[in-house]
Amino acid sequence: MGESEESSVIPLPGPDSDRQPPAHTPQPWQHTDRAQAVAEGATGPEPPAPPICPHCGLTADRHATYYGAHVLLEPGLSVPAHRVPTWHRWYVDSGNTAWNAGEDEPRPGAECRIPHRITCPGLTREEMALWRWLDALRADNARRAQRQADASPRRQWPDAG
Repeated sequence: MGESEESSVIPLPGPDSDRQPPAHTPQPWQHTDRAQAVAEGATGPEPPAPPICPHCGLTADRHATYYGAHVLLEPGLSVPAHRVPTWHRWYVDSGNTAWNAGEDEPRPGAECRIPHRITCPGLTREEMALWRWLDALRADNARRAQRQADASPRRQWPDAG
């Protein structure tokens, strides 16, 4: 039990093992990124799952964000940014990555995309009455979802008798 000249540190394999965290080690910013994704509504299904809203079943445009989450944007719709509430203005860059403008005031004439979640017919009553033009879009989505549900085959229960 005496002193020895051998080191008690066990070296790890690889040249950068002392500088890089092991694979699958949580990064310190992951919790912040997840919180930002939830706050901004970037909670869309991850690929390879289809870009379908889990609340209404409608397909939306899925875009990756800079923090690794995915957001579902209302398909084919760009609107004047000044008409969209803060934290719901999404822009898509040339690399097809979406980013949220947060509280930043849009420049004059700017257009943005809106997240599907604010036009989804599955929203609560409190969320539905905020913006009239979104109410019209939400009603249209409700009609589309109903038509889609009516067109899908009905599941038959097995004969138990």
